[in-house]
Amino acid sequence: MSDEPQAAIRRLAPLIERQAARYGLYTPIEGLMVSRFFSPSEPIATVQRPVYSVIVQGMKEAMLGDRLIRYRAGESLIAGVDLPVTSRIVEATSQTPYLSVSFELDHATVLELLGEHPTEHSPGQPVVPFEISEFDTRLADPLARLLELLDHPNDIPVLMPLIRREIIWRLLQGPFAPVLRQLAWPDGNVARIARATNWIRDNFAKPLRVAELADFVSMSAPSLHRHFKTITTVSPLQFQKQVRLHMARRRLLASEGIGLVAYDVGYESLSQFNRDYRKLYGLSPSQDVIRVRQDLQAPQPQVAR
Repeated sequence: MSDEPQAAIRRLAPLIERQAARYGLYTPIEGLMVSRFFSPSEPIATVQRPVYSVIVQGMKEAMLGDRLIRYRAGESLIAGVDLPVTSRIVEATSQTPYLSVSFELDHATVLELLGEHPTEHSPGQPVVPFEISEFDTRLADPLARLLELLDHPNDIPVLMPLIRREIIWRLLQGPFAPVLRQLAWPDGNVARIARATNWIRDNFAKPLRVAELADFVSMSAPSLHRHFKTITTVSPLQFQKQVRLHMARRRLLASEGIGLVAYDVGYESLSQFNRDYRKLYGLSPSQDVIRVRQDLQAPQPQVAR
């Protein structure tokens, strides 16, 4: 990493540390997440929203289907559609914690900024829903302002949309543009599958009928199933299950009751919820919540009391 990206990364590090200590993973700005881990983590399964993410310190690896992706400090990642990913922190210590900032992408803003000439994508181009590149230093300033905005909550409703547009505009001018431009080709498979994953996310607690979902995105059911699995690596029903469990996990981390959460995310059987949860996360819901909270907690200083 050259001197310029290093200087940009150093600017973001203390902001992430401060806000992670204050809020944990999820901040009051919708879609803005900060991560701070003091040791390597166990694999964590999640459903990745369309997101732009920057690692400021440490290293992480992720499995998307059978593809292993490793990225480290000074590198950034983009996911153009919702994707089920299993990831883990591989470099983090109490002295040099893993630090990252992630910002969910808004498809409507992407399409708006692309304007009347939305895409250069053609049917012959390969589908690339997930990519990594060196950090674009032009994004350091808007990301820093977004993190600083957390200190001024009254300004968030007015300034956050402006900063979000700036971030997406910069992404459209940089190496991640091809990933985002696929979304603006309305008859393309990426855009259609993105609409399908969005629908599942918005209606995850409802029964999923694949034929109706296929009609919604103007595809045949076999075509939807084939392209859905090619792009996301799972079937629509598997995707819905992972979304349900991911949403349940977020609510459990907010100290909501297991039984209430299970039924609210669409499960009719608590025992089935517990089995699916353990299969995806490796632990029971209560054990998993304890583990995640311990991973995020700062090590306590050794001070005589």
